[in-house]
Amino acid sequence: MTSTASETQRGQDAGDPLGEQPTSWQRRLRRFGHVPRPETSLRDRLDPPYTRPGRQMWSVLAIPPRVADLLVRWSGWGGPLLVTLVAGLLRFWKLDQPHAVIFDETYYAKDAWALVNQGYEGSWPKDVDKQILNDPSSVPIPTDPGYVVHPPVGKWIIGFGEQLFDFTPFGWRFMVAVLGTISVLLLCRIGRRLFRSTFLGCLAGLLLAVDGLHFVMSRTALLDLIVMFFVLAAFGCLVVDRDHARRRLSDALPMDEEGVLRPDARIAETLRLGWRPWRLAAGVMLGLAFATKWNGLYVLAAFGLMTVLWDVGARRTAGAVHPYQAVLRRDLIPAFFSTVPVAIVTYLVSWTGWIVTDKGYYRNWAATEGKNSSWNWLPDWLRSLWHYENQVYDFHVGLTSGHTYESNPWSWLVLGRPVSYFYEEQTGCKESSTGKCAAEVLAIGTPLLWWLACFALAYVVWRWFFRRDWRAGAIACGVVAGWLPWFFYQERTIFLFYAVVFVPFLCLAVTMMLGAILGPATNTGTRAELGLTTHDPTGERRRTLGAIAVGVLVLLIIWNFIYFWPLYTGTSIPEDLWRDRMWLDTWV
Repeated sequence: MTSTASETQRGQDAGDPLGEQPTSWQRRLRRFGHVPRPETSLRDRLDPPYTRPGRQMWSVLAIPPRVADLLVRWSGWGGPLLVTLVAGLLRFWKLDQPHAVIFDETYYAKDAWALVNQGYEGSWPKDVDKQILNDPSSVPIPTDPGYVVHPPVGKWIIGFGEQLFDFTPFGWRFMVAVLGTISVLLLCRIGRRLFRSTFLGCLAGLLLAVDGLHFVMSRTALLDLIVMFFVLAAFGCLVVDRDHARRRLSDALPMDEEGVLRPDARIAETLRLGWRPWRLAAGVMLGLAFATKWNGLYVLAAFGLMTVLWDVGARRTAGAVHPYQAVLRRDLIPAFFSTVPVAIVTYLVSWTGWIVTDKGYYRNWAATEGKNSSWNWLPDWLRSLWHYENQVYDFHVGLTSGHTYESNPWSWLVLGRPVSYFYEEQTGCKESSTGKCAAEVLAIGTPLLWWLACFALAYVVWRWFFRRDWRAGAIACGVVAGWLPWFFYQERTIFLFYAVVFVPFLCLAVTMMLGAILGPATNTGTRAELGLTTHDPTGERRRTLGAIAVGVLVLLIIWNFIYFWPLYTGTSIPEDLWRDRMWLDTWV
């Protein structure tokens, strides 16, 4: 074979769409550094490989190849753990400050304490918060049942921290801070698997670590951060399940005489994907989210649809001619029973304390007011629980009383109306021109991160719609599942901090956009196979400019987090500086 023919054959093997006779404009583009997009093999489409850092970076840092290989091998966990360590140090720093019962901690901290001590929530007297802060041991737990409007899982979790560190601000915030920290690790690993890049995974985790809303919610004993944790864990389980299912398809497909994997319609449409424990784990996580706050139910529906569509895509890629019919026959019923019934059972189990104590609110309704019900064949506890749930639903739907910090979900992404959890004013402050200092805990996202996320979401929607990128669709699904349901209740009193449930997906969206700005790494091997020079000044320049742009944006986000740090932690600052941070009038 002649050298020219060899080069042509190499170009075809690499997936060169130009073939043997590239057009004149394509040849001109090659002179400017254009490399034809290589055709991805079927195996890589089903089970994409992870990217590895180029040798150039290690040579610049003067790191020997053997050490570099070791660092790459450990970076998959080492990088995420390092980011998580930073996030944990930030979240646990002076966790007991402010030493106060802030915002809705007045409900959940006390209900959690009663729950872990007697199995059901009590009816606490008014104005008991100061006594709890001064001497918690002197406050008796009320035995009269209290009317609560949220399921118990989140309060069990908060109560576990109180069991460890007593009925104190540090105690009731401890477990929320733990989950907030672990969620950063989860997002690093999820982002790494999603983008097949350790760097982009760690970048997503870093953005979550320096988001103000996630930070504040990680240091406050409210339920929404707990919902976010279980939603993110469920998403991660489904992503892992997707990888495993596609790998099973890949392993089952035939290879031709050249060792190339080939699609097969019969295998793609009839193969059973077997035991899928990660999908079951996702069902448990979604059940725990639902058993913390009811908005987790919408996420269950959205994620259930998403994972079924992933199976459709996998079977289509493997060669299925009728992928929807194949999924309907092989995957739909197992997918349903792995998520919905598992989530419902998890939800019911979460009420065990209320069921076995026989003293919770409405616990004996079936034996008293509801004894003439037509559903008497059901257990009393189940009928009582159903009645309780109906009453709670009516409460939530009818909650229209005004609140100073309520906001419409349309304004959430631009941080239209954040929530002040705590505010204290001190007089005699010499550093201020007004003679006053202010200490506030403001539940607000890092502004530059959220405003950048508005553009990132537009990019994600574009990439999903026009490029059919499943990663963009998954990110959009996470945002929609956490945000869209609140539009159905716009007359209800709702708050910006509910948005913490989809903050990780905003960080993934921003990471995906920053990854596009950064651009792909220069593939010198592909260029050599195409018979092109391996020196690519245009590609290197593009990569350098992209890296500079991404670095500047990330540093600005980190600076913005540091700038608002006093408002996230309740640190006392001169009133002049406090007003400087009120960028919008609606933030006051």
